Amino acid sequence: MSANPLAPPRLRTPDDASALTARIWPASATRTDDGELVVGGNTASALVEQFGSPLYVVDERDVQGRAARVRTAFTEAFERIGTRAHVYYAAKAFFTTQVAAWMTEAGLRLDVCTAGELAVALAGGADPAMLGFHGNDKSDAEIARAVEVGLGTIVLDSHEEIGRVARAAAEAGTVQRVRIRINSGVHASTHEYLATAREDQKFGIPLSEAVDAAAAVRAEPSLAFVGLHSHIGSQIFDESGFREAARRLMDVHAELVASGPVPELNLGGGWGIDYTEGDSAFAPEDVAEALASIVAEACAERGIPVPEVAVEPGRYIVGPAGITLYRVGTIKPVALESDDGVSATRTYVSVDGGMSDNARPALYGADYTARLARTSDAAPILTRVVGKHCESGDVVVHDEYLPGDVHRGDLLAVAATGAYCWSLSSNYNHVGRPPVVAVADGTARILVRGESIDDLLARDTGVVAGSGR
Repeated sequence: MSANPLAPPRLRTPDDASALTARIWPASATRTDDGELVVGGNTASALVEQFGSPLYVVDERDVQGRAARVRTAFTEAFERIGTRAHVYYAAKAFFTTQVAAWMTEAGLRLDVCTAGELAVALAGGADPAMLGFHGNDKSDAEIARAVEVGLGTIVLDSHEEIGRVARAAAEAGTVQRVRIRINSGVHASTHEYLATAREDQKFGIPLSEAVDAAAAVRAEPSLAFVGLHSHIGSQIFDESGFREAARRLMDVHAELVASGPVPELNLGGGWGIDYTEGDSAFAPEDVAEALASIVAEACAERGIPVPEVAVEPGRYIVGPAGITLYRVGTIKPVALESDDGVSATRTYVSVDGGMSDNARPALYGADYTARLARTSDAAPILTRVVGKHCESGDVVVHDEYLPGDVHRGDLLAVAATGAYCWSLSSNYNHVGRPPVVAVADGTARILVRGESIDDLLARDTGVVAGSGR
């Protein structure tokens, strides 16, 4: 079958519009003998019948397995160069008390960015000493709370934070471990909003100011300088950016070693995952080996000790383990003309969610893969999966081939939604945020309950008792 001329070059016409590509879907994703989608031993229809739709579904075993695999890969790679590696889970990707427990059980530390994330980590049983605290605008209250609970490391994002954290630690009668986030100037190959080390943006201290910043930290009796931190962005597939950032940091690291101890180096995260067939994610072992070789070579060239190294994956651990289930509503074929003047049809498939449960397509133009929860022999048609919100940009999947017999009432699954979908969810158009369920071994349990109309009204102080229901 020839490709629809409206389809982007990356999207090929599938031989089977029901096939599940393993690297895109959760590890347990499969189909029953009659073709129904199964995740964690639970059929899509049973999950929606029990919990409703839209529904975030997380493969618990996949999350745990990916966390353990990343930790093992970095432990082994850095042991081979004579040092230790610490893996921090970036909580902003997706975080609940149970996720905090999963990460802790897998031997990971936690990276939090707000008082709320810190509270969830502590409620999930995390050891405060195993936490790192990020953020470009930490409040005095957040800093005081972090110091009070004995947080492992605070990442300083600006010169002014040096004095503020020092005062909080002095008032608490403690010495606070800190890192300095460095803006390396490396231009990662990713969306502009996902690139976090370019010169003209809010994060970090410029590389040229790193030595002075470290001297200011060392001058504070209530601070202990741990080392430098770099994060160049997220959803990155090209290792050259990581190599260049590490090289630049090692130049400054070596200069700082000459004037005092610098025990650690944090290289951040940002490794991409497979959202579509066109993506090509790193294996964790390859990432670990590449970073270990970069650090070892840089230290050998400069004649300095190899530091302990930290990394901060988030999306990489939870992204592929999650899917979102929707109920299909309105089907609308739209006759259009391609850029080459060829007439073609794009079919708009509406679902009962949208940008309130997945803001990434609207924010970044993010692409996803979708499949019907059932199989079909119907010829594939080019579709655009859209939500129910009052925005033209309310798109869930920009371009996807689905079976031509897709119809109202079908269940549709979108892959790789485990990261940043629930975290960025909203109540736009007064739609309740969906529940999150964890599935494993044929069981399903709520991680985060969904929001009802009553929940939405409960915060509205003008509601008359008994109205709106």
